[in-house]
Amino acid sequence: MPIWTIILLIVLVLVIAAFIVLMIVGKKRQKKQDEQLEEMAKTAQTLSLYIIDMKKLRMKDSGLPKVVAESTGRLAKLTKMPVLKVKAGNRVMSLICDPEVYKTLLPKQEVKAKVSGVYVLSAKYVRGPKLEGGVEAKKQRKVDKFLDKLR
Repeated sequence: MPIWTIILLIVLVLVIAAFIVLMIVGKKRQKKQDEQLEEMAKTAQTLSLYIIDMKKLRMKDSGLPKVVAESTGRLAKLTKMPVLKVKAGNRVMSLICDPEVYKTLLPKQEVKAKVSGVYVLSAKYVRGPKLEGGVEAKKQRKVDKFLDKLR
């Protein structure tokens, strides 16, 4: 057997082994994430929030409590996450938002939100500016206006 076929078989076996290991690890992490979401849903409270500001920020710039920053993993500290600055009653606070929920919200909006700790699970529009598609549609509209000016 030529040497190149032996090398190709070894590489193929290594790739298959890596794929199997990644599948096993992925299933374990998915199960853990599902359990965490279930726990968050159990402890969720419905609050009336007025959204002051929305940004995607790193953990250290987000204005969240130090306890939250210490309990997150290294990778989460480095990535940008959607953060809402909201007013709940007479308190102003920063909350982490689910990425899918973040896309549907706009600043200066009042929403009824399900909040678990400092994490917004879902939000329902109550009052304020309403734009189909949320932030993404607003950005696209600005791009379209800019392109129209260039034409």
